[in-house]
Amino acid sequence: MVDITAAELRAAEKIFGDRLDLAKRYVEHLATSGTERGLIGPREIPRLWSRHVLNCAVIESEIPQGSHVADVGSGAGLPGLCLAIARPDLELTLIEPLERRVIWLQEVVDDLGLDNVTVMRSRAELAVGNVEADVVTARAVSALTNLAGLTIPLLAGKGEVIAIKGRSAGEEIEKAAKAIRKLGGVETSVLTVGDNLLEEPTTVVRIVVNKPQKKS
Repeated sequence: MVDITAAELRAAEKIFGDRLDLAKRYVEHLATSGTERGLIGPREIPRLWSRHVLNCAVIESEIPQGSHVADVGSGAGLPGLCLAIARPDLELTLIEPLERRVIWLQEVVDDLGLDNVTVMRSRAELAVGNVEADVVTARAVSALTNLAGLTIPLLAGKGEVIAIKGRSAGEEIEKAAKAIRKLGGVETSVLTVGDNLLEEPTTVVRIVVNKPQKKS
């Protein structure tokens, strides 16, 4: 079992509720097969809860009820699987180009019985047209200048991008402002999520997209 501190447990109980056991099983997958197959570095095991799972899962509070969420570059399921466990009302599409990661993700989805998750092997740009999401999430995928082009088109003109970022989020927004506007982004902001739950809250860039329809 991966150790969890009292503070982490309180946050996990608040976020996952009666699905906390599923979250614990997911963390065990990360610590065992996820590490063995190179999806998570072995040094990360002691901080899987704080730095990874809770850091990602806390953004569930920003996602509207019943949304279809596309998680770009899902990797080890961060944040996609965290959201699927915390929010059974969401429909998740995990978009991941690397086969070994896709195989692992599907194994975890099957083991946890997550019937609200579809794993798609694809690059984000090739998934446009096959996925129409209300919300697109991403973590540690790319700088915002590049990430905007990978995420916004999956919204089919309307919705939100919620990207987990670090302290340089504000600078990234400045550099990406032109690209975001061109793609239909009408409002971009930096949010701090989970400051009442986590020792180190999560920094998120939210892009609201409302692309004008072309007149026929």
